[in-house]
Amino acid sequence: MLLAARGARVVVNDIGMRPGPDGAPVSSAELTVREIRALGGEAVADTSSVATREGGQAIAERALSAYGRIDILVNNAGNISLTSFNKLDLADAAPIFDVHVWGAFNVTQPCYQQMVRQQYGRIVFTTSGVALFGNGGIAPYAAAKGGVFGLLQVLKLEGARHGIRVNAVAPMASTQLTEDVEMPQYHQVSEDMVVPELVAPVVGYFASRECPWSGETWSAGSGSVARIFIGRTPGFFKHPIDQGALTVEDVAGHVDRIRSEADYTTPESWPAEWALLVDLLTDRK
Repeated sequence: MLLAARGARVVVNDIGMRPGPDGAPVSSAELTVREIRALGGEAVADTSSVATREGGQAIAERALSAYGRIDILVNNAGNISLTSFNKLDLADAAPIFDVHVWGAFNVTQPCYQQMVRQQYGRIVFTTSGVALFGNGGIAPYAAAKGGVFGLLQVLKLEGARHGIRVNAVAPMASTQLTEDVEMPQYHQVSEDMVVPELVAPVVGYFASRECPWSGETWSAGSGSVARIFIGRTPGFFKHPIDQGALTVEDVAGHVDRIRSEADYTTPESWPAEWALLVDLLTDRK
């Protein structure tokens, strides 16, 4: 809704249903399109499933047939289930990965390919603090959202030379998804403090031409916006030639140094991290 209000022409994808004005079930995508058009915006509905390659391709083709280009992709499809890892039926994890991980691949690739042709694009993924910080009873969802975080780290590098910027939002908001699994944390404050509308401005910023960042993950919700990042501590180093091979005792004896967060770095890529080690290996003064 926010993107449409700011002039974006929107393809609304949703396979769900909601009660219409007369109470009869209507496509959620169609109802959202009606709301956008009622406010003077431009939108079309799509009900393809992101869980299949065909569905992802259909979504991209819907955007191209309606508007001729794809400037923004917001990956926000989701499903969830709660159970402890000990009791988890692994077959039940498959639909979670199909939507969150494969869904991200299925929709992003055809849209990304169009953005490469355009030499411009903005991609916004949805990850989760559950994947980045943990939460009990939600292993498939956390692992799937972790997969999205990993995909982001690659696309930020590959997309840079094509004018494509890729970022992620980790929402903290009450939605139909969270209501389905009864997350009590959101009941600690009033409902109007945890609405998705308080996350949308971050998505809008990441989707804008003015956003200079790529590879960022920002937590957003209830008026808060904060960067989440992975850091690398200076740790412990023992030169394998000059000082001998690393031992278990070396590791055990330097745990405090390994874990100390003082002077951490945030390498922009794995090659950048490897370069830090090469510097240590070749500095043999």
